[in-house]
Amino acid sequence: MAAFHFCFDLNHFGWLRENFYRDPFWTLQRTAIVSLFLFCAGGGQALAVLGGQGARRFWRRWAQVAGCALAVSAGSALMFPNSWISFGVLHGIAVMLVLLRLGLSRAAAPWLLALAAAALLAPQLLSHAWFDTRWTNWVGLVTHKPITEDYVPVLPWLGVMLLGFAVSRRWPSLWAGTLARPLRPLAVLGRWSLSFYMLHQPVLIGLLMGAQALGLRPH
Repeated sequence: MAAFHFCFDLNHFGWLRENFYRDPFWTLQRTAIVSLFLFCAGGGQALAVLGGQGARRFWRRWAQVAGCALAVSAGSALMFPNSWISFGVLHGIAVMLVLLRLGLSRAAAPWLLALAAAALLAPQLLSHAWFDTRWTNWVGLVTHKPITEDYVPVLPWLGVMLLGFAVSRRWPSLWAGTLARPLRPLAVLGRWSLSFYMLHQPVLIGLLMGAQALGLRPH
């Protein structure tokens, strides 16, 4: 993710010339990254439910995610006023966590898998212009993709989170074990994933702005 965002930033500042919006080399990477995010978020919720996480702890964590989503919207509006992020990955996670925790987490595995399949297929089968506004496109049943730097609507992406939840609830041991010593820093990033997500982009952008301030310019 950080490498992808660094390349995006290089492109934004003119150090690269790539089409991040249409080139499959980049769009497929984005799809894989978002899928991994949401699968892990679903897995994390499964472990939380199995571990007896209480409502207070859930809502405290949810408030952190929702607050960071609002911060992303504000920051993107300053940097990309014509394509700011109104419903990106953090917005999507915040809404999907509520749907999952307040009802879907109690569903039996066959129902979860059926709902996941329905969510994944729905945007391919249903769409309406009513969902094309910034206030309604979070559902996902749009007739065309909105102009925005990040867009992770509930449909189809809820399906990925449900798959992560169903698989992890059935086989929680998938998340057990220890990493080899060279990979242990990744576990630290996993425990502080939201902080890393929020901080890495300002740091990367700051470094590139600093490089330009020092006179380093793309050719």
